[in-house]
Amino acid sequence: MKIRIAHSPDSDDAFMFYGLAKGKLDTGGLEVSHVLKDIESLNRDALEGTYEVTACSFHAYPYIADKYALMPCGGSIGDGYGPILVAKTDSPIKTGAAQGLGKVAIPGTMTSAYLALRLYAPDVDTYVVPFDAVFEEVLSGRADCGLVIHEGQLTFGGEGLRKIVDLGEWWLKDTGLPLPMGGNAVRRDLGPDMMKQLTRLVRDTVKFSLANREAALEYAMTFARGMQTGIADRFVFMWVNDLTIETGERGREAIRLFLRRGRDAGIITKDFEIDFVEA
Repeated sequence: MKIRIAHSPDSDDAFMFYGLAKGKLDTGGLEVSHVLKDIESLNRDALEGTYEVTACSFHAYPYIADKYALMPCGGSIGDGYGPILVAKTDSPIKTGAAQGLGKVAIPGTMTSAYLALRLYAPDVDTYVVPFDAVFEEVLSGRADCGLVIHEGQLTFGGEGLRKIVDLGEWWLKDTGLPLPMGGNAVRRDLGPDMMKQLTRLVRDTVKFSLANREAALEYAMTFARGMQTGIADRFVFMWVNDLTIETGERGREAIRLFLRRGRDAGIITKDFEIDFVEA
């Protein structure tokens, strides 16, 4: 049986799927291929149920829950860190100011970063650009602030930008919980047995990569978009950790609260149930 696993072409996802991508794991006879797209594109594809297994923003999950169940592994959950709102060094915008942010460039309206921003600053004025264009929007003055994800969370200072707020820090102080960014989901029409098998396979590849850290990181560096090794190492292990192996009850509660607050605020406009594949 052919299975497509869709995920972003980022170093943390590459690290996570190293074992599968390099044929290091027993797939139980499954023919696994990898589809690489940015997370906003994957969110849109998931609306159509395109791939058997897909990475998705947790913010997008309510809109795909009819087609997909969440895996309790393979997620990106930041414990005290997350997307960062940045501005130019000489910007008058004050650190920690929830309002008065001006126009903000964001990497997509279905991203969890956007949901976190809207919970932080409900009336914020935003517009969408590709995630790797956010720095330029701010530096050019087209945007007053930018919402930074991926490796930009570590490199913004070198671009002449400063932090307004780390939304993961804000969320932890407000809730005591980590900030859930992205997860993996498996299509329901595959049936319970296959959903469990694929969930175990994703957990196994995460475990394999963490057990073979040096080789997996070397592979991940080919997806690091010019990052220095030290920065890439730090970035990968921000987002591939114990919560990636198993979301656990704390991670699940964070996901529930994050989406519930989004629904209560009217940002998420669809009723939903959150269910995880138990495998």
